[in-house]
Amino acid sequence: MVTTSSAQQTPSQEEIYAQRMSKYYEFESPIVPWYYLAAIDQYERNIQAVRKDIPTREGILSIQFPTHFWSGPFNPSAQDTSPATIAYFGGNGLDGNNDGMADQTQDADVLRTLVSYLHQAHATAGTFQAALEEYYENEQTINQIHVIASIYKKYNTVALAERAFPIPIRANYSYKGTWGASRGWGGRRMHEGTDLFASYGTPVHSTSYGVIEVMGWNEYGGWRIGIRDLHNTYHYYAHLSSFHPDLAIGDIVEPGAIIGYVGSSGYGKEGTSGKFPPHLHYGMYKFDGRNEWAFDPFPSLLIWERQAKKGN
Repeated sequence: MVTTSSAQQTPSQEEIYAQRMSKYYEFESPIVPWYYLAAIDQYERNIQAVRKDIPTREGILSIQFPTHFWSGPFNPSAQDTSPATIAYFGGNGLDGNNDGMADQTQDADVLRTLVSYLHQAHATAGTFQAALEEYYENEQTINQIHVIASIYKKYNTVALAERAFPIPIRANYSYKGTWGASRGWGGRRMHEGTDLFASYGTPVHSTSYGVIEVMGWNEYGGWRIGIRDLHNTYHYYAHLSSFHPDLAIGDIVEPGAIIGYVGSSGYGKEGTSGKFPPHLHYGMYKFDGRNEWAFDPFPSLLIWERQAKKGN
């Protein structure tokens, strides 16, 4: 006799997004709106992807707490799930799904605990900003969470996975992997990015959803824009001839949006141009919750270029 068993089907990315949104809506409050729950969750997911010292939480959500925060600093049972003893030992873990346990593996318990903690911190500190500062104690982390929250709020969804190639796919351009190559102007240094050569004035597109963090002159990069995205990545677009006239620091951009135009600015005082052929210098920097470091954008560019060509 042959028996068949159907394994539980892995949910699609769209289904995962929908499940997350459902949880955020269930536990949001006037003080902690859904897009901040989503932003904190995404931030935690981002750092778990790049930090070896932080375990990756299984499940729909990625929010997790240190054991001493959840169970209490003096609790002899680090994995305690009793709300009564957790409270007795000064822990924060709560029961969010009414099963009588405060279990950090349960998404509902995690979200109720987070919202409750932020409410208490807000009541003590007076503002939501101060509540975040009390928990994370890191200015760059808090800024990253604000960035993510502002993007989710604008688009009213977390389903924002699109990416774009930074140069129009039908333009005449060329690039190759030059990560780590030596650069001499201003002192010996390593090339932290990829140069995409194109005609002067070719539009430059944002590769991601993000918030414009930096916009202006830099003696190395010339006219440049820095955009921070949903994934703790800072995107650096340099040597532009000009910016899109409608953009300013703090604006939210989306993949494919024109942010500027290819040029040859940089390597000198403001306005210096023409010391090298026109090209876009594109760099990517990852923030892991402690440090920000450059990584090679070339593999990502190859993927986005291939996707762009398939879409045309």
